[in-house]
Amino acid sequence: MILEIIKIKPLTEKELTQVLELDNLCFGGLWSLDGYTREIESPNSCLLILTINFGENEKVIGLGCFWSIVDEAHLTILATHPNFQGRGFGKLMLAKLLEEAENRNLERATLEVGENNKKALNLYKQFGFKEAGRRKNYYKKTGEDALILWKNFDKQS
Repeated sequence: MILEIIKIKPLTEKELTQVLELDNLCFGGLWSLDGYTREIESPNSCLLILTINFGENEKVIGLGCFWSIVDEAHLTILATHPNFQGRGFGKLMLAKLLEEAENRNLERATLEVGENNKKALNLYKQFGFKEAGRRKNYYKKTGEDALILWKNFDKQS
């Protein structure tokens, strides 16, 4: 059964090596080992991984993180291993992150995304994110602007 081989769970020290490899592959080494260790230990951080089992081996193929800041979830990372993109894993990870944010009684979510990252923009729009601003030259390597996206959580009375 597929639910037995795909898991989304909090990152632990056991998976740090795989997460650093995924970070390097997807972001060019955005966060360090110390950075991930701090996130694991922080009560204001929700750092999740998506794993898939191949026999006895569990491989990290997805990563997502948000920081709880006052009443918002600031999404900092969302990545899927390039060999597994286009299969809905990013959507699954984003859904779980937003569910966790709502479980923490946060009122909204925000993130920055490259203005030319069409796949990510389409994903975020599917989840109700709206453009709220722009950060000029946000990405140092390319000079690309980042779009600031926001989403309010629907609170039922």
